[in-house]
Amino acid sequence: MRTVDGRLDYVIRVFENPSAIDAALWDGLLRSQPHNSPFMRHAYLNALHQSHSACAHTGWSPFFITLWDDDTLAAACALYVKSHSYGEYVFDWAWANAYQQHGLAYYPKATVAVPFTPVPGPRLLARDPQARAALIDAVLAWCESQELSSLHLLFGTEDDSASCAQAGLMLRHTVQFHWTNATPSYNSFEDFLNSLAQDKRKKIRQERRKVRNAGVEFIHKRGTQIGSSDWDFFYRCYERTYLEHGNAPYLSRDFFQRMQDTMADNWLLFMGLRGGQAIACSLIALNDPGDPQRVAYGRYWGALERVDCLHFEACYYQPLEWCIANNYQRFEGGAQGEHKMARALLPVKTSSAHWLSHPAFADAVARFLEREGAGVENYLEQLESRSPLRHPGPHPTSGSVSDQ
Repeated sequence: MRTVDGRLDYVIRVFENPSAIDAALWDGLLRSQPHNSPFMRHAYLNALHQSHSACAHTGWSPFFITLWDDDTLAAACALYVKSHSYGEYVFDWAWANAYQQHGLAYYPKATVAVPFTPVPGPRLLARDPQARAALIDAVLAWCESQELSSLHLLFGTEDDSASCAQAGLMLRHTVQFHWTNATPSYNSFEDFLNSLAQDKRKKIRQERRKVRNAGVEFIHKRGTQIGSSDWDFFYRCYERTYLEHGNAPYLSRDFFQRMQDTMADNWLLFMGLRGGQAIACSLIALNDPGDPQRVAYGRYWGALERVDCLHFEACYYQPLEWCIANNYQRFEGGAQGEHKMARALLPVKTSSAHWLSHPAFADAVARFLEREGAGVENYLEQLESRSPLRHPGPHPTSGSVSDQ
């Protein structure tokens, strides 16, 4: 194939429906990435579109940009043209307001992301660094041709950030909270508790005791064990959580039906029962079976009754106990939430990349990001000084530790 400036002259194809892309080619490219992600699976992205959760009607117009070397898919990304900034979890509302105050249109804009999914992972799928660089160049050229105000790549990997920075995009950082298993792994939840400072250990035991004393016990189901009635109950809880906060849920019941049909092995459901009746649940995503790194992702939860500390039990303690029992290396707690640190989910820096077409606004945002970046670094230092762990380094061996 011809080369341009030492790069392959790829054929660029843009698809407005993910189902038009061969799933085996997309997933094969995803599996070749250093960091895999169930949320970038073809089935996941297609379910978002086909269920009308992320489509033009909801303000997420898909344009899947692909680079081809003959019949080989060399690079690809899921890009959405947005008419709003909802469902992104990297907040640019102030930028949009500034545009509006100056009589300029911030929307439509382009977002390279997994809709409604603030989970770090690959965004620029590529077979090699050269293809990744060519992909971001193609994306920028496409955005300019569409006269879009900006491009935002959210929760990408280090490789994504490096390619974006080389192409002139501005990097932005925020903080999430992830739990990491010990090396060697914890033997039990009690072993994990013994690695924590005394006050944190005591608080967790008190919170779990409140749930037990309220008569709530938990069961879990994984994969095909999660039946249709379980998914119905989960969606009832999930929908109620959103409605209680004054919003309609982002994801439709049909989306989760498609997850049951096409990605059942990637889901783990915890259900809280009282008197034999389900009253609460949390849904956890798992990376693909067989991946060398075992990772779980906290996603959604809901409850039909109010019980003190039930949220902590359903969303943290039950998943962590399961991760320890099943030798999972990491549990990612989702966006924001400094309170997660008291449950031994420690701060992790995540990255996004941004390009603005308007030179003056790009300069202003660059100055803002420099100040914000310094604040994020200071915040991380403060958080790290408040570690809930008893000792730095390897966790202590299991044994009885008094909380008196």
